[in-house]
Amino acid sequence: VGGEPGPWSPYAVRIPGGGSPHSFAEIRDGRAGVQDEGSQLMALALAGVTVDVPASREGSTSWWLDICAGPGGKAALLAVLAPERVRILAADRAPHRALLVAQVTRGERVDVVSADGRQPPWREGFADRVLVDAPCSGLGALRRRPDARWRRTVQDVAGLVELQRELLSAAVTAARAGGVVAYVTCSPHPAETVEVVRWALTRGGVSALDAREALPELPFLDAGPFVQLWPHRHGTDAMFLALLRVH
Repeated sequence: VGGEPGPWSPYAVRIPGGGSPHSFAEIRDGRAGVQDEGSQLMALALAGVTVDVPASREGSTSWWLDICAGPGGKAALLAVLAPERVRILAADRAPHRALLVAQVTRGERVDVVSADGRQPPWREGFADRVLVDAPCSGLGALRRRPDARWRRTVQDVAGLVELQRELLSAAVTAARAGGVVAYVTCSPHPAETVEVVRWALTRGGVSALDAREALPELPFLDAGPFVQLWPHRHGTDAMFLALLRVH
């Protein structure tokens, strides 16, 4: 598609100028997609973290779960990153978003289901890796959608926090002992990020990994164990990442 390689993700290409993304044949054909580089880093971090596989399961199918998968960009990248023995279950509560996931992933070892992660059809403890890119205020994307600041209130954030807690709890339940959960938001608001994760830690059953170690080439990070991206530092949306080991 031309352009320049992204500075952080090996799968990112930055194309200067405006215009419609669908003017590029690669995007029209589904060989490339539009995605913030920060979102790619979230998938790369989860795929790269170490998960201990019991000897009894070596060689068997491993499952990765994307609970809030729509519109499918992270699920598609996880499918590229996953070893051959891995299958990915991508879920979204909204049927039209689940359809988008199916279109983006095109069945490449990805099973798509329209389901609410808080009332899941899958069994507990089945997944080695779980991604929960939780619905959030979207304050981390103000550089692309500046009008969003006028559409959010304090009450909106409070309501989202309850949903984020429920989804993170469901993600932990879906992961097996020794598995890893990635909690992601496109928001730098502490109520939606560190406070949600600390709530999960106080409930027990999980411990925080140093997410910075999963992105060793990424500079300008604050003190761990979490990762907070910033537009002025990284040129990405203000994505937040926490990695939790399930016990």
